[in-house]
Amino acid sequence: MEELISKLKGEIIEVLNLEDVQPSDIDAEAPLFGEGLGLDSIDALELIVLLEKNYGLKIEDPKDGKKVFFSVKSMAEYILANKK
Repeated sequence: MEELISKLKGEIIEVLNLEDVQPSDIDAEAPLFGEGLGLDSIDALELIVLLEKNYGLKIEDPKDGKKVFFSVKSMAEYILANKK
């Protein structure tokens, strides 16, 4: 799990071009949207593409997206629970 969280942090920084952010700056349990990293809806689309491209996972129900993309940890849990 820790390894996946570290990998995800790096992928999020790369995909979203967060040049001034280091993986160690991201709290795995902090919200990605709003007060945490402060991501927006465009960033959410990028994260959806990241899950599909890097992990072969699609989020079928938009309501699930809120839970999956709450934090880096919630993304990691979703990947571990759904990867084939």
